[in-house]
Amino acid sequence: MKTVLITGGAGFLGSHLCDLFIQKGWRVLCLDNLLTGSLENISRLRRHKRFRFLRHNIAQPVYLKDRLDLILHFASPASPSDYLNYPIQTLKVGALGTHNCLGLAKAKGARFLLASTSEVYGDPHVHPQPEEYWGHVNPVGPRGVYDEAKRFAEAITMAYHRVHDLDTRIVRIFNTYGPRMRLNDGRAIPNFITQALRGEPITIYGSGRQTRSFCYVSDMIDGIYRLTQADYSDPMNIGNPAELSLNGLAAAILRIAKSSSPLRHASLPTDDPKRRRPDIGKARRLLKWRPRVTLDAGLRQTIRWFRSRLTDR
Repeated sequence: MKTVLITGGAGFLGSHLCDLFIQKGWRVLCLDNLLTGSLENISRLRRHKRFRFLRHNIAQPVYLKDRLDLILHFASPASPSDYLNYPIQTLKVGALGTHNCLGLAKAKGARFLLASTSEVYGDPHVHPQPEEYWGHVNPVGPRGVYDEAKRFAEAITMAYHRVHDLDTRIVRIFNTYGPRMRLNDGRAIPNFITQALRGEPITIYGSGRQTRSFCYVSDMIDGIYRLTQADYSDPMNIGNPAELSLNGLAAAILRIAKSSSPLRHASLPTDDPKRRRPDIGKARRLLKWRPRVTLDAGLRQTIRWFRSRLTDR
């Protein structure tokens, strides 16, 4: 029986990965300090015989007696509101946490996958963004704590790969949404859905003409799993290349939620990217992967989940 360690395993993506590996017959060690994760996300798994939860901050060294075949490093605040509230913790988990995970992978002879981000491209001058693009990032701006933490994490991952011949993978995750996102997550889809369901004004930062590309969580998890099984060590984009303005996203959510909430525009945050769209040519070619869930279908599932959460409260 193979064993996977998932850091940040009680978070949005981490908990869906825990589900996937349990379904595939793996033994799953879920490590999380619950800074932004939630035990509720893994409540179905807590009594499973092949699942174990470890409450720990991976920015601190960890020793495990368990055999490990795979380490997925997903621990980090990921929404702007979170990493602006926890800038030091974000830098530490990207730097020290990644170093600790790499050392553990080296000691155990485990494959290592780093959850990186489209934020390594910053406010891009190249569109869509291929993996070869080095990015346009402000290292000392407020968003730099996340952007540079992930850029450093990629650099040290590649250093371990080259120097120690460690078996590594790097996934650059573009905007992902779906059930288990926090109501107060702070990103566009949770904000828009929560406000629409409550009948509150939809807050759009800036003109709303800036674009994003939204990938439903089941597609993202499938792409990540395929990358863990592929023989490819350079960074790889996983995301949905369908580009949409934030105004268009708000309109879609209002239509599906049957909400009459008005739109309210606010000041654009510092260094907020104007366009974001992945070039997924490598994923299509090497992983035989492409997103399959349409925005409407994904939003319906997500709105249904958010409505149930708001009703419970």
